[in-house]
Amino acid sequence: MKVDQIYTGCLAQGAYYIESAGEVAIIDPLREVEPYIKRAEKDGATIKYIFETHFHADFVSGHVTLSELTGAPIIYGPSAKPAFDAVIATDGQEFKLGNVRIKVLHTPGHTMESATFLLKDETGKDYAIFSGDTLFLGDVGRPDLAQKGDITQDDLAGYLFDSLREKIMPLADDVIVYPGHGAGSACGKNMMKETVDTLGNQKQMNYALRADMTKAEFVKEVTDGLAPPPQYFPLNVKMNKEGYDNIDTVIEKGTKALNPEAFESLANSVEALVLDVRHQNDFIQGHIPRSIFIGLDGGFAPWVGALIKDVKQPILLVTDKGMEEEAVIRLSRVGFDNTLGYLEGGFEAWKDTGKTYDTISSISAETFKSRLEDGNLQVFDVRKDSEFASEHIENAKNASLEFINDYLSEIPKEDPFYVHCAGGYRSVIAASILKSRGYHNLIDVAGGMKAIREAGIPLTDFICPSTIKK
Repeated sequence: MKVDQIYTGCLAQGAYYIESAGEVAIIDPLREVEPYIKRAEKDGATIKYIFETHFHADFVSGHVTLSELTGAPIIYGPSAKPAFDAVIATDGQEFKLGNVRIKVLHTPGHTMESATFLLKDETGKDYAIFSGDTLFLGDVGRPDLAQKGDITQDDLAGYLFDSLREKIMPLADDVIVYPGHGAGSACGKNMMKETVDTLGNQKQMNYALRADMTKAEFVKEVTDGLAPPPQYFPLNVKMNKEGYDNIDTVIEKGTKALNPEAFESLANSVEALVLDVRHQNDFIQGHIPRSIFIGLDGGFAPWVGALIKDVKQPILLVTDKGMEEEAVIRLSRVGFDNTLGYLEGGFEAWKDTGKTYDTISSISAETFKSRLEDGNLQVFDVRKDSEFASEHIENAKNASLEFINDYLSEIPKEDPFYVHCAGGYRSVIAASILKSRGYHNLIDVAGGMKAIREAGIPLTDFICPSTIKK
């Protein structure tokens, strides 16, 4: 028996490849499925099953395409109602895979169709669970995404409490936990950076698995402090339930090379968003006016989903040479399939034509420190509320990037102001959005809070009255 975790850091997502005696099961595959097919071919094995733990909200799964290419059935837990052919398993149903078995445990709570898959080894011993968004390491799945009709988030949290205690916690401590996500995912609140653990350790340290916890206490703790989900989540659920275009079609359309004239003309004719995915330092030094920066080197896909509200938005790409297909694939992972092409020759080709371009004013933390000492500055910290609460520059205002559009009325149009984040990535995203909306008086603090600390700028750890409230 072989179990491989295929972890994608950009999405903080774990897909799984299980092989036994020449038969393979894939759990929660990414949209680009060719790597799974090639891996099975290398092992001389056949993909027999595709298991989906639930209808994912934060990414588009590869289940439909993988099933079309391999003939393997898609398997969901009880109550799932996809628009395509699938096996809707019963609670406790087992599927034979070579010399092992995979048992379906219906674990509603994150969503009503959520299932955990229990892998039993060749001897029949419980070996591992693939818990999807039911159980994370250090946390559990948020219960507010599948509210429908009379079902509230408190109802879902109650179902999750029962699922954990009736289906998960009775399992042996040495059972391995393979979760659907890790730290950085918007599907939970407080996940560990590790991506594999034992159930016994989770029983000891995961707040949601405390043996003495009442259901009321669980509901309160699980629902407390939930940030609003990204707006693209329901759109991804719809695609995962109803189907989607083959990724090869999306790549073919999205990797069309456009010279600067064609690029500019298309951007204007279809009101396309120009998305620049180069490194933030390159964007600072020069970029197409009104383009938005979200770099591939950071949390690209989640930020695209959080900040670009419509998955059908036409997109034109500015990339480093050779990164065009990578950008299209990573956009498609979160359902953004309407990429129309990329700037051939990159930003340098745009400059070489003599077309106008823009820059972002950026200063070092040391220069920022001297300016702070010389007088009052308007400073906007675009980190998350929790990061801001832990420490921030005195009199700075918190304008969390996720909700930057909600803060526009508080940001000056005429006077200069400074923006920073933790390391320099998010502040340039914020700066690009603000500049596209006519805020040209901003100054980025390079290196963010890391550089600010190193420069010895005084920090405070309490929420000051100047914090912007949405």
